[in-house]
Amino acid sequence: MSTHKNIDRICIIITILAVIVTALFMNGTKLGIVADDSVDMSYENTLFDDSYVHSIDIEIDDWDSFLETATSEEYTAVNVTIDGEKIKNVALRAKGNTSLSTVSQLGSERYSLKIEFDRYQDSTNYHGLDKLCLNNLIQDYTMMKDYIAYKLMNEFGAASPLVSYVYVTINGEDWGLFLAVEAVEDSFLERNYGTNYGDLYKPDTMSMGGGRGNGGDFDMRDMDFDELGIKNPFENSEDDNDESSSNDNTKDSGKDNSEDSRPGKGSSSPGGDNNGKSSGSHSHKRSGGPDRSKGSESKDSSDTNESNDNNGFPGGDFGGFPGGGPGGESDSDSDSDNPFSGGFGMGSDEAKLKYIDDDTDSYSTIWNSAKTTVTNSDKTRLIKALKNLNEGLAEGDEEQIAEAVDIDAVLRYMVVHSFVVNGDSYTGSMIHNYYLYEENGKLSMIPWDYNLAYGTFQGQDADSIVNDPIDNPQSITAGDTDRPMFSWIISSDEYTEMYHEYYEAFLEQFYDSGYLTDLIDSTYEMIYSYVEKDPTKFCEMSEFEKAVETMREFVSLRFQSIEGQLDGSIGSTDAAQAENPDALIDASSITISDMGSMGGGMGGGPGGGMGGGMGGGPGDDSDSDSGSPFGGFPGGPGSDSDSNPFESGSDNSESNTESGSDNLFEGGFPGGGPNGNSGSDSGSNPFGGGPGGNDGGPSNFEGFGAQSTISATNYIYLGACVLVLIAAYVFAKLYKQKH
Repeated sequence: MSTHKNIDRICIIITILAVIVTALFMNGTKLGIVADDSVDMSYENTLFDDSYVHSIDIEIDDWDSFLETATSEEYTAVNVTIDGEKIKNVALRAKGNTSLSTVSQLGSERYSLKIEFDRYQDSTNYHGLDKLCLNNLIQDYTMMKDYIAYKLMNEFGAASPLVSYVYVTINGEDWGLFLAVEAVEDSFLERNYGTNYGDLYKPDTMSMGGGRGNGGDFDMRDMDFDELGIKNPFENSEDDNDESSSNDNTKDSGKDNSEDSRPGKGSSSPGGDNNGKSSGSHSHKRSGGPDRSKGSESKDSSDTNESNDNNGFPGGDFGGFPGGGPGGESDSDSDSDNPFSGGFGMGSDEAKLKYIDDDTDSYSTIWNSAKTTVTNSDKTRLIKALKNLNEGLAEGDEEQIAEAVDIDAVLRYMVVHSFVVNGDSYTGSMIHNYYLYEENGKLSMIPWDYNLAYGTFQGQDADSIVNDPIDNPQSITAGDTDRPMFSWIISSDEYTEMYHEYYEAFLEQFYDSGYLTDLIDSTYEMIYSYVEKDPTKFCEMSEFEKAVETMREFVSLRFQSIEGQLDGSIGSTDAAQAENPDALIDASSITISDMGSMGGGMGGGPGGGMGGGMGGGPGDDSDSDSGSPFGGFPGGPGSDSDSNPFESGSDNSESNTESGSDNLFEGGFPGGGPNGNSGSDSGSNPFGGGPGGNDGGPSNFEGFGAQSTISATNYIYLGACVLVLIAAYVFAKLYKQKH
């Protein structure tokens, strides 16, 4: 009887408890009550153990038919064996858009490939990996430009795809050495940001084709090169081919393959004796300053590195394009009609991440490039972030910028990005090849496609590239607000100082320690025998050896220049370098195009197709359907890409999970920044186990306002609590009726 008298009180208590539990679930992140949403992705330690070259065999019924129809990008069911482990019934297709049509036009069959483990059955994966890109290493005689860039990004704490080398065979027959790249989709997001991740986009307005499956209809020769402000690379193709044929007659791919002649062996190591200069005795420690025996004539010299002035897009035409620099043609006050001058790129304001207005229809390029499911509230939140960023930049409001940008994440990205001088990017003239990640209203960038980094996109002389100013990288000019995701860094003394502190930390981690040069040498040794037996590679062995030697020298000179820019002995802006050109690092000992460039890609090896002047082969190693519009002219077709920003929507909505990664700075930068303080106002390092508990991720529920921090997971908890309340109510009613 006493229970009957207190039943109302019991129901009230249950209701109060249910409400409290619901509130905790709905706002757990803000209250510090978060579950460990890190995901153990074991593929990190299997396929992406990059200490050795892995093997991938593709079993396919009719390989010849696959190659004949590759430009249609249709999926084919295959079995794949990775390091002896067979995965049956997975999807394979060639990847790219304009690159596909171009490679067929050039007579090559070495397409980049994409394996989708989960296309036919959602539960199929490779140790947690859903999709894998196999990049063909076009326009990269070093065979390691992408690999090194991604390694630096990951080691420096920027969320970046995992990479490793794989030797591919088709039905047991050798096909060649490829670079395995983790696709920036579901698995990537889970690994880096946790299962409760934010939204992912790949803005790109280079309308170079019609999307996946339409690449076969595109012909680069139909482009209006005059409108683009560059020389038509096909005009001289006949002469180039004649010259190439002459050069090919002097090549011997079988020569210099002895142990003593290999770079890294004996006295002929990468970066060894070069034009009388010895780079084998370089010092990693910065106790003495860099060699600055640079003459003032170097920046404008037409005699230096002549071969750099004719890389398909002759230096006279691409000249100082991006960013200009002392003596360059692209300073901000240039009155040239070249669209690459003045620090402005070819992309739309959306791709540049500029705020347009509050209308979601004004950002269709971004929405159409979404890799995650995006709701109206997600769109409104992203627009607000862009507004805060651009208004903060315009008004010099550091706090408003910090509301919109993951400070630590973007600084880490930009330090590595500017170090490798990638003109085919957001900071270059094409405004593409990056992913935009938004979580809880904060923006960051994810790297993609670095096969034309290390200055090999521009066609400038080596001096301009090695000394590319870190405060005005590539197409960025002083006072420029055209690329707000970089411009905020140099918009205030505080952020610029922070940026330079990160750069100091970068030098210490990768230069003073000797890490990067050791990485180049060890990578060379690891892949040498695989490059040697690769039947479809895009270069001769002699070109590969020279390319590795050039890369080693390039990074050493680049480090020296940045060291000088940080200590003030070399200008860190275009204007400062123009005032004191004598201080610049002398890079006349290297030829940038020796690493593989816009003007080279097919080489003369088997599968080289037309060779020399026309280059060729599947374009830059990208997973975006647009890629580089010139990534093969001459030197190979555009970009191997996998997402088309021009389709009216995204079919990649499966990327809805994130994961925290281990902190790559254990023992250093606790909390994120070089001084132990997070650059982000959140006060936590987004790479130290992942941000976790993202309340701003994609949700199929709308109507709670643009700033709602309620995720789909929270709604599940809410539903459970509601069920508990209903059960309690039903129990109370039945109990009353019974008694």
